[in-house]
Amino acid sequence: MHYFASAGQILINVLFGALIALVVLRVLLQCVRANFYNPVCQFLYKLTNPVLMPLRKVIPAWRNLDIAGVLLAWLLTAIELALLYVVGQRLGLIGLGVMALADLVDFVLMLYFGLILVRVFLSFVSVERSNPIVPLIVQLTDPVLKPLRRFIPAVAGLDLSPMAVMLIILLARVLIVAPLLDFGLHLAQAV
Repeated sequence: MHYFASAGQILINVLFGALIALVVLRVLLQCVRANFYNPVCQFLYKLTNPVLMPLRKVIPAWRNLDIAGVLLAWLLTAIELALLYVVGQRLGLIGLGVMALADLVDFVLMLYFGLILVRVFLSFVSVERSNPIVPLIVQLTDPVLKPLRRFIPAVAGLDLSPMAVMLIILLARVLIVAPLLDFGLHLAQAV
């Protein structure tokens, strides 16, 4: 029976990971005002509009931040955690909500870690700039890289800001996400 449980966990992680990634990318692309006519943006909008558009009628956006999308990503994360960890356990809803918030923050941090890694890789290889993914990666990573470029000068033409951001992401996972996850787990088990 243990094998089926492991297979179920893998399926839940993959399914919910894909759904959360779609919603988070949509929210992030809206935040950076990505080109709506980009084929990747069109794909994301077509997939997420059936769920997000009704939610947006109830939950308005704040500036460039799609609050409905953030809440949907958080809810999907909470459902994923409930399916993974509630089997045989009784968890409190507040603790589950805090754990979902920590897991979502961790997801976004690791998404940015991956995007920055891809951007660094693309800077070393010859890639067609007409590829629709390239401008989106640049638009998504520029808001986190540009502030550090003012403080960290390029050394021999090498931009060190991606390494600094990746270090900050790793530190944030240890100093922010892990304690938040532990706090949520403590609250969830206190029921």
